[in-house]
Amino acid sequence: MTVPVTSVREAAVRTLRAAGAATGQLVGGLGTACLALGVLVLLAVAAVTAPVGVGLLLAPVALRALHALARRERERLSRRGPGIVPPDPPPARLRAALPDATTRRELGWLVRHATLGFLLGLCGLLLPVCAVRDTTFPLWWGLVPEGGTSTSIGIGTAESWWGAVAVGLLGLGWTAILLGLGPGMARLQAAPARRLLAAGPDTDLTLRVAELTATRAAALDAHATELRRIERSLHDGAQNRLVSVTVLVGAARRMAARDPAGADELLERAQSAAEQALAELRSVARGILPPVLADRGLAGALSGLAADCGVPCRVEADVPRRCAASVEATAYFVVAEALTNIAKHSGAGRAWVTAGVRGDRLRVVVGDDGRGGADETGGSGLGGIRRRVAALDGTFDLTSPRGGPTVLTVTLPAG
Repeated sequence: MTVPVTSVREAAVRTLRAAGAATGQLVGGLGTACLALGVLVLLAVAAVTAPVGVGLLLAPVALRALHALARRERERLSRRGPGIVPPDPPPARLRAALPDATTRRELGWLVRHATLGFLLGLCGLLLPVCAVRDTTFPLWWGLVPEGGTSTSIGIGTAESWWGAVAVGLLGLGWTAILLGLGPGMARLQAAPARRLLAAGPDTDLTLRVAELTATRAAALDAHATELRRIERSLHDGAQNRLVSVTVLVGAARRMAARDPAGADELLERAQSAAEQALAELRSVARGILPPVLADRGLAGALSGLAADCGVPCRVEADVPRRCAASVEATAYFVVAEALTNIAKHSGAGRAWVTAGVRGDRLRVVVGDDGRGGADETGGSGLGGIRRRVAALDGTFDLTSPRGGPTVLTVTLPAG
């Protein structure tokens, strides 16, 4: 049985993307691992010098550094994968920190991340370099000085073309390791943080429950607002047109026998009203779930919105996979409403839209170089955008100083 070429190509693309994402996670983890190593050294110095009093002065600084680094690691991993629910803020005072469960869990993570996490991050940084260096070695092996090391690991000397080819094969081996083991290495590096930095079973999750309650209320409010909008559109538009069609057709039937010319004119008016009603129904249907999303995907739909915008608009969309239908519809609504506001109120000369998926989050940014000063309370539709975003447990951020630029940033769960 033959395997379709498209399936092989899709599998290769998925493998390359997974390896690229894993490399990015490992290198990002290497950065926090270097900081973890520094904090670990600071804590060790504080512990050693505690008997002479110096460590007692260093301990609060070291604890604050530990808590700040743990918070940064939670944010980093939440951007690249499932969010980590933070525990209650741990104490920074030494006496209160010693029995604190959160501080002990952060210390356990610190030791693991400064050792195993550092080594895995170093591998994630060096493997691509070694793979590129050794794979391309046959192209430039003649430039290596006499007796120089040929491989990236510092052993072996290529004395002939076949030796250079052997080094190239070693580079392919590094590439295979990166493609095959990279995602697993990234998960192994992140595992201690996801296990130890998350809220424990004894953590008070009242704030999170309140946040979810507010999100549910926003979802219900957004749903009710959307139903009211659809009802108004149908009642004030299409329904009135259809009533007019019914009246005109009835009048035309009564006039058909005695005044055929007048009846024909009424039927023409009825046809025009029916066409207008059909156009309004299509507009309402597009407002519920734009068909362009199903036909062209989010990237194509955003390009269409930019083409129809009254201000020159540039779109950069990197959405390699389809998101949930509700997420794509919300992103489309956000961009449509934002571009409408830009065309009406901003006085901008240009606008831009960027969209991309990072981990399990879809990030959409809409900006313009207009006069700025956008305000949610001004009736510009920004409040509706915030409610829609909150309904999907997303984030909404608006920056619009006087004089511009205005930048609207929205993140949504991509699943």
